[in-house]
Amino acid sequence: MKILQLCKKFPFPLRDGESIAVTYLTRALVDLGCEVTLLTMNTSKHYVHVEDLPDSFDHYKKIYTVDVDNRVKFGGALANLFSSKSYHVSRFESRDFEQKLLEILRNEEFDVVQMETLYLAPYINLIKQNSNALIAMRSHNIEFEIWERITKQTGFLPKKLYLNHLTNKLRKYELDKLNEYDYLLAISERDLSMFKSLGYKNGAMATPIGLELNKYHSPSTEENQTICFIGAMDWIPNLEGFQWFINKVWPLVHAKNPNAQFHVAGRNTPVEILNLQGNGVFIHGEVEDAIEFMGKYDLMVVPLFSGSGMRVKIIEAMALSKCIISTSLGAEGIPISDGKNIVITDSEEEFAEKILSLLQDTAKRIEIGQAAKDFALRHYDQKMIAAELMKKYKYIKENGMYQRKGH
Repeated sequence: MKILQLCKKFPFPLRDGESIAVTYLTRALVDLGCEVTLLTMNTSKHYVHVEDLPDSFDHYKKIYTVDVDNRVKFGGALANLFSSKSYHVSRFESRDFEQKLLEILRNEEFDVVQMETLYLAPYINLIKQNSNALIAMRSHNIEFEIWERITKQTGFLPKKLYLNHLTNKLRKYELDKLNEYDYLLAISERDLSMFKSLGYKNGAMATPIGLELNKYHSPSTEENQTICFIGAMDWIPNLEGFQWFINKVWPLVHAKNPNAQFHVAGRNTPVEILNLQGNGVFIHGEVEDAIEFMGKYDLMVVPLFSGSGMRVKIIEAMALSKCIISTSLGAEGIPISDGKNIVITDSEEEFAEKILSLLQDTAKRIEIGQAAKDFALRHYDQKMIAAELMKKYKYIKENGMYQRKGH
């Protein structure tokens, strides 16, 4: 099985959900005998020096990169107000990327072209005109849903109106493209149901984020009244959730348990957050090893009120036997059980009460953490997920379930 994988950013380093989702699935597919070629944008925001990749990043047969300047620019954002195009998507439209894709498709045949996220959809027609490969869209989120939720959380009216304008165009684009894919890989059963309710009619399956679970060992931590939060601070949902927690929940916790500590890590942490040290708060900025960071602390909090898809950090923390407290939306897309393998609450008072209770109840923390570990082992083993996908790709190919006209 020969797969051409298209990415909107280089899937390394493994410090965000998208990179982890792409890399772990690809490694597992290669282990199953697939030959995977990568064509990726190397964007200004997430630029990677390919020559510095570690020797362990060796699962691709070939890697092609195209530099893309996808920065949000005032002039471009302003001009887009008078355009029908989605500004979210147009920042990933690149003539150079298009030319490289065309060159690859003309020089080599593939069984599958797997596009990672909606932002590769501008290249569907080019693929259809130059390849008979199955076009699979791996949707990491329902993209417009993220921005609908961000817009809802925005209080400043001019910004809210602008975000609403952008979101409406993104929604139209995402829905217009839905049935142009031959096959849809949704990140969760919840998202799969949503796509179908929005009008998707072709073949589809849920392909959740999986982990190389042998890398996640439950740490033996001392009881030290600690809580942690980790997430990229340049991603609006993470920033919103952190600000809600630090402003509304943490003061309630710290007032009743002055010995409690709140440890915060995240890439691109702004100066105003770095300056929040004190009153039991410890800001670490970007950490080298997220798994090691999460493993050190008694509880992990995931206070999210916008976003979509599923949170890989929850799956990672579960694999580490962590007791997690999350909002409903934070745990969305993961079929968990409140009070059994995670704790779910959306009110600041109850969030604080649950933290205080679990910091004192070691046995309950351990019980929930162990149930979380068992859940992750059953549902999020990347080898199992990749095997199901490989089986589906083979079935489609062997049964001639699609055929591109003109090829």
